[in-house]
Amino acid sequence: MKVLVVDDDAGLRKSLNLILEDAGYKVVMAGDAEEGLKKAKDTDPNLILVDVRMPGMDGLGFVESYRAGGGQAPLVVMTAYGGIDMAVSAIRRGASDFLAKPFGGEEVLLTLKKVEEREGLKKEVGRLRAEVRAERRFGEIIARSPEMVRALEMATKVARHPTSILILGATGTGKELLARLIHSESDRTSGPFVAVNCGAIPEGLLESQFFGYVKGAFSGADADREGLFEAAHGGTLFLDEIGELPEPLQVKLLRVLQEGEVRRVGATQTRHVDARIVAATNRSLEKDVEEGRFRGDLYYRVAVVTLSLPALRDRPQDVPVLIQHLLSIHAERLGVVVHEIDRPAMDALLSYAWPGNVRELENVIERALVLADGPQITLADLPDHLRDVGSAPLIPAGSSALGDDEDLSVKRRSAALEKQLIRKALARTGGHRGKAAEILELSDRALRYKIQEYALEES
Repeated sequence: MKVLVVDDDAGLRKSLNLILEDAGYKVVMAGDAEEGLKKAKDTDPNLILVDVRMPGMDGLGFVESYRAGGGQAPLVVMTAYGGIDMAVSAIRRGASDFLAKPFGGEEVLLTLKKVEEREGLKKEVGRLRAEVRAERRFGEIIARSPEMVRALEMATKVARHPTSILILGATGTGKELLARLIHSESDRTSGPFVAVNCGAIPEGLLESQFFGYVKGAFSGADADREGLFEAAHGGTLFLDEIGELPEPLQVKLLRVLQEGEVRRVGATQTRHVDARIVAATNRSLEKDVEEGRFRGDLYYRVAVVTLSLPALRDRPQDVPVLIQHLLSIHAERLGVVVHEIDRPAMDALLSYAWPGNVRELENVIERALVLADGPQITLADLPDHLRDVGSAPLIPAGSSALGDDEDLSVKRRSAALEKQLIRKALARTGGHRGKAAEILELSDRALRYKIQEYALEES
């Protein structure tokens, strides 16, 4: 801790120097305010003691000038004049506390300790506020990573408009949750939300499922039935895996989107429908359009706004908060008293690549809650492939075992192992980053970031 003392009294400076150095502080001295401002800029002190009455610029002027110049260190003013009024004036101008002269060594140290603790609390509050701002809640979706927060903020922004939206993302990334968020943030929130997996309906039933049918339209049609579009009237129709639709139905879907009307199978009259379309896919529809598997006119109709959900491995900041969230909601649902995950199990969860994304994570947490015998989830409660991750020793290259004096920091050892694995993957692929990313189960972007972080380009 470095303390700058600004006082024109040489005797007081000497006394404070002895008191502070004996207490373990590093001390910098200045004989007037101008010298104090220069030394504050040059030495960047952690705390400043400044006298109020000095020739030239006084202590209050020093406080104002220091703060105006961007100085952040806490300031303690020393004064024998003006009493409380002078102290209040100094604090209004940016000081943190005051010392009334004459004072003893214990009083000085107690005041500094109080200021340090207060500043520590301020920083902690600031950190927690930043964490709260960073850890955003969007309906049932929690996000801390910048990429995910941007996607969710854009979703809430476009939700207010009737525009069709296409959600891109791998299986398990939360596409339906995002669609539900869009619905809840729109002016259709009081209407129905109808979700359908386009790849799960047999091709022969697609038309009747989407558009409905009338009695007698085919064998087994013993009554009129509305289709998905009519069911979603006034609300939102979520078409998951829209890329799986066969070409004939793509044509009919395009007609519904253009005209706002459906005709039930076997009917002669059309019916007006007003359903907002949110589609989703884990495929590249642009590539499907190029290769003739998906109609370009339908693609441009459903992809007016495109939202991309990153894979869980590309947003590691979200994993800890997702774990705690899933632990809380599933423990309550299952009626189990499990509130914590022990360190080895947590390390395994944080080290895993999660190819199945949030859906796989949720599955693992629910399974662990069912298997846990005590108030904690342990490594034994995780699937075998995660236990292997959690039990893998973090031994850097060149080491064969952990000694008593080895570095046991999980953070540092994990980083060392990650760096080693990236190096090996790059060596195995002859430096081909795309192939290395596949081996490591990282995205190209994540691998590029880690190569820069660990300075592997230079090694």
